[in-house]
Amino acid sequence: MLDDVLLDVEERMEGAVTALNADLLGIRTGRATPALVDKIQVEAYGGVMPMNQVATISIPEPRLIMIRPWDASTIGDIQRAILKSDIGLTPNNDGKVIRLAIPPLTDERRRDLVKMLNRRLEEARVAIRNVRRDGMRMMADLEKSKDITEDDHFKGKDDLQELTDTYVKKVDAAGEQKEAEIMEV
Repeated sequence: MLDDVLLDVEERMEGAVTALNADLLGIRTGRATPALVDKIQVEAYGGVMPMNQVATISIPEPRLIMIRPWDASTIGDIQRAILKSDIGLTPNNDGKVIRLAIPPLTDERRRDLVKMLNRRLEEARVAIRNVRRDGMRMMADLEKSKDITEDDHFKGKDDLQELTDTYVKKVDAAGEQKEAEIMEV
């Protein structure tokens, strides 16, 4: 019983870290990466879909993203979606492809990105702590229903705290790595 709770909690904490890592890929660091535009929602064909479902995204140069729509009629929709997004890049359209030049980051923009990064890191830590709280609640319910002993409950609390500490350290490590990328000139 207790192992099931701990396994469930660990899977959910791992999910929070995975979601954070995917989110961090979308933060601009001065280098071109397809992750910057992959998830931008494009209104095309009467629906809304991610950029990677309407175009091919490539990186021909370190500071250039090239977006080649599969259907040339969607180029305007893609351009509008990029302008509406919060990536802060202006698309150049030649009728066949859209080019996004990634300018070097200013010190002020770097500091803003680090602030945004810290907000996202704190959201991930809160998610992990919420999972811990749910795990504590599940263990308390198991003890009340006499499925586990009081000793098992206290041991489970210790194990749960160790898991929480491990995943918070993973979040911190991911944040430090991303901050170093952002601050790199």
